[in-house]
Amino acid sequence: MKMAFSAGLASLLICGCSPAPSVPQSVQVYFSPHGGATEAVVDALNHATNSVYIQAYSFTSAPIAKALVEAYRRKVQVHAILDSSQQTDKYSEADFLQYNEIPTLIDAQHAIAHNKIIVVDDYLVLTGSFNFTKAAEEKNAENLLVINDPSLAKRYLDNWRAHEAHSQGYEREQKSEAKRTKREKPPKVFQ
Repeated sequence: MKMAFSAGLASLLICGCSPAPSVPQSVQVYFSPHGGATEAVVDALNHATNSVYIQAYSFTSAPIAKALVEAYRRKVQVHAILDSSQQTDKYSEADFLQYNEIPTLIDAQHAIAHNKIIVVDDYLVLTGSFNFTKAAEEKNAENLLVINDPSLAKRYLDNWRAHEAHSQGYEREQKSEAKRTKREKPPKVFQ
């Protein structure tokens, strides 16, 4: 009896400590260079109807930035958390997102905010080593998984919100601000 109780208790503890496994409805994989990862991201963003949450380490992809803005203009909730390097990088899309009124936060709490994820409509997760950059699509050896799994999406959203709690609103470095004028042209989208 004691052994059965111990085994049952151990089973409860193990099950209680880790999330229930989920079974994705579908998984697609893309490899770069030239494997269609950027196109897959843009396609997912083009099909968003309610929400898009993005966390990015490096973000310089013009097609992805444009797709985020188009989603926002379709009244999709779009929220971004970027690594602190995006505040000073010459070719960051952070200015473009901010100019287009997309809430953009900087996660400076970590040495590197290395997440590369997008969660679309609370069910689709895009993740992998794939940075949202032109180089990732054209030069680097990277991978992107597109996973249709609402349970997994919830876990990623919970993690996104944990990072949101310690992130700050995006502001370009002061020295760049001094160069701007009131009639500044909108930030161009880098390619």
